[in-house]
Amino acid sequence: MWLVYTVELYLRFDFGFLGIYPRKITGLIGILTGPIIHGDVIHLASNTFPLVFLGSTLYLFYDRIASYVFFHCYIFPGTLVWLFARSSYHIGASGLIYGLAFFLISFGLFRKDFRSLLISLIIIIFYGSLIYGVLPLRSSVSWESHLMGAIVGVATASVYAKIGRIST
Repeated sequence: MWLVYTVELYLRFDFGFLGIYPRKITGLIGILTGPIIHGDVIHLASNTFPLVFLGSTLYLFYDRIASYVFFHCYIFPGTLVWLFARSSYHIGASGLIYGLAFFLISFGLFRKDFRSLLISLIIIIFYGSLIYGVLPLRSSVSWESHLMGAIVGVATASVYAKIGRIST
C-alpha cells in the first residue's frame, strides 16, 4: 500500500481509477487493486495500523486458517461492493480491515473457547466502534466496503468455526 502510494506521489498520477467501480467491467480490476489504492496519506495511515494489528493477530493465533481467511476478506468484500454498491470508485483497505475485525470478533463467539473469546474481547475493545462504519453517515466514505467486509468476516468465521468443530 505504501509502495503504491509512493509511486503515485513520485509519478504525480492518481491511481484512483483502479478502485472498484460497481457493475462496470472496467471496475472489476478494483477487486484486486482497490485495497492497495488510497486517497491520501491520512487514509493510508488509518488503514495501515488496523491492518497490521488485525493481520498479525490473525496469523499469530489462527495460523492454520489465516491465509484462507485473509484471502476471503481480501476478495469477497470487493466482489460484493462491485455487485451492490453505489456507482463511485471505492478505494482503500477498509473492506479487508472490517472483514478481519469481524472475523476475529465472530470467530470467538462461534467457537466459544477461552482463547478465541479473549481475542474477540480484545478486538471489540480496540475496534468496537467499527460498527458505526457500516452506516451511511458520510458520502465520501465507502460504507458499502465496511458493510460487505463485516458480512464476509462474520460468514467466514461461521464457516471456519464449523469446520474446526467437525475436525476436532
